[in-house]
Amino acid sequence: MSEKIQLGSVQGHMARPAGAGPFPALIVVQEWWGLDTQTTSIADRFAKEGYLAFAPDLYHGELAQPGDGDTASKLVQKYGPNAPMELETVFDALKLHPECNGKIGSVGFCFGGRMSLSLSTARPLDAVCTFYGGGMQIIFDQLRKNLKAPVLGLFGDADRSIPVGTVEEFDKLLDEVGVEHEVIMYPNSGHAFFRDSDPNVYIPEAAKDAWERVKKFFGRHLS
Repeated sequence: MSEKIQLGSVQGHMARPAGAGPFPALIVVQEWWGLDTQTTSIADRFAKEGYLAFAPDLYHGELAQPGDGDTASKLVQKYGPNAPMELETVFDALKLHPECNGKIGSVGFCFGGRMSLSLSTARPLDAVCTFYGGGMQIIFDQLRKNLKAPVLGLFGDADRSIPVGTVEEFDKLLDEVGVEHEVIMYPNSGHAFFRDSDPNVYIPEAAKDAWERVKKFFGRHLS
């Protein structure tokens, strides 16, 4: 079951598992296009796996069409500065939600991948996953100082926006911090390889493997 509700300071898409709770919770953070059907469908998939999944609308109703990078960039500039604080209010509200069992993870894609990591430095997430977190290098110092959650990072080796060297630096950073982590680099895969609504970027083999890894990762840390 899914519905539009407000958690914290933002509205969003709440997907609930079947049966009686409480459940472990997941915050599912949008790509830079906004809260589109791709993101809500991922929240729905997580709900089927037994998670109370909330995808916040960090653009407050605005949306860029896939491929319209100019509009997406403007939306990131407009709403990005407040997004970390808004995600913190979502976490706080989920922690008190009667259907949440107290375990909370976060997973984000592109812009959301960076936001997911950022949230992990401000709130005590039980696990954090980043799919090709765009611009994540700008929060590396923040991660060094405050990251404590286990991390799963999923990237493509042909992603021109996140070079292989940046991913290697991220992996090294996680070694230095000392958190449990796994960083996967999929061969012949570019940015947004998990986006099954876009045949121009979707890589089925990488997406299938990533989904299995994500399920095992959250299953291990949120159970």
